[in-house]
Amino acid sequence: MVGSADPEIGPGVCYVLKRLRPTTPAFETLKQESRLEGYWMLVRLGNGWASGRNKFLRRGEALYGAWNGRELVGVCGLNIDPYFEGRDHGRVRHLFVSASHRRTGLGRMLVETVIDRARRHFAVLNTRAPHEAFGFYERLGFLRVEGEEFVTHHMIFGKGG
Repeated sequence: MVGSADPEIGPGVCYVLKRLRPTTPAFETLKQESRLEGYWMLVRLGNGWASGRNKFLRRGEALYGAWNGRELVGVCGLNIDPYFEGRDHGRVRHLFVSASHRRTGLGRMLVETVIDRARRHFAVLNTRAPHEAFGFYERLGFLRVEGEEFVTHHMIFGKGG
């Protein structure tokens, strides 16, 4: 459990990060919010889960939800990167934080949770970030990648697991 220092959210707000199954009404609410903002990542997440294409069950994979009480306010996943041969590259997937909980450090907590898991299972962690998120990932220690269609940033751990 992690608290927020953001004065707009309030000092008493705590987030609980735990593994997520995107089949709950709380996920549907967050998915709707993301769609209204023009984002499709949670729609793709829900579709992949429902079809069985991506249930985050392979070695090293995980899907996390951030809860504020009964409200799901953030999501972030870790998959084996489908754009690379082999299984030594992980990929940050489907990061989304509810608008009312942005700038509280919640996105950082979600991605740091994914990084901690990834370093135990992968040699490299990749992401494909929108340009406006480049600074966010670089502050977390990701390095910019040039010339790759599906990767804007990566973090190199070494050998992996």
